[in-house]
Amino acid sequence: MDSILTALWPLFALLIIGYLARRFDFPGAAFWPPAERATYYVLFPSLLVSRLSRAEFGGEQTLQMVLSVLALLLIITLLLLLLRPLLRLKNAQFTSVYQGSLRFNTYVALAASAALIPGQGVALAAVVTAVMIPTLNLLCVLIFAWFGAARPTLRGVMWTLITNPLILACLLGILLNLSGLGLPSPVRSVLDLLGSMALPLGLLAVGAAIDLRMLRGSGRGVLITIVVKLLLFPVLAVLLARVSGLDLAASQVLLVFASVPTATASYILARQLGGDAPMMANIITAQTLAALLTMPLMLRLLI
Repeated sequence: MDSILTALWPLFALLIIGYLARRFDFPGAAFWPPAERATYYVLFPSLLVSRLSRAEFGGEQTLQMVLSVLALLLIITLLLLLLRPLLRLKNAQFTSVYQGSLRFNTYVALAASAALIPGQGVALAAVVTAVMIPTLNLLCVLIFAWFGAARPTLRGVMWTLITNPLILACLLGILLNLSGLGLPSPVRSVLDLLGSMALPLGLLAVGAAIDLRMLRGSGRGVLITIVVKLLLFPVLAVLLARVSGLDLAASQVLLVFASVPTATASYILARQLGGDAPMMANIITAQTLAALLTMPLMLRLLI
């Protein structure tokens, strides 16, 4: 447990620092929106291209990891759809519960993978990211198409997918890897420097986005997502890892992704596609705070 807490403590410290910085208005409210955009459009894509262009894609382990990720997302999706009549949620509320139960905070997942599995963690996490991001975006948009107030068109869905900078970065990194072209050394060194800023700045931005006032409206939907995303999801991830025969490092990375709180970008999607945006904000805040306790616990019990 001490080693897990030691590895995760810097992540949680950055979240707290980000929250305190926003709370005390340092360096100013105007800093955070451009910082988030820079991380999303430049720094984080640089990290993904750099790591995916060098990742080991060959072998059975990579295939088993991809299949485990897809199985994990589909099982939770089917479970939520089957349980929906029992949850007694309105359509818009269900879309927020769905996002809160499946989406993951990429910044926290990559930072935790790097801390827990030095050297191999980020490369494995980049592979999981390359599978999860397009799959989750597609699943969430389909859920909004069925249950949301604003029905996205097929053209709109495709445009959302093909213009997502994280998806584009994953595709570019994989293409460079599989083609054997790789990255020229001068380009790789620049991307490595940019990518090294992505995780700390991303964690600070996540912390700055925490709004404790949102917890006042928390209700049953928020509790459901905490149980599913932070407790059930990790247990299912470990079971799938064992069934598929993943090695220890791959199993740990899959567990990390299953244990992190939902993505802050979920709020934007809820607002744009007719979901329950206030509930989504509650879910993001509650899960981020709850993960400070559940992540070390799940990693300690399940690794």
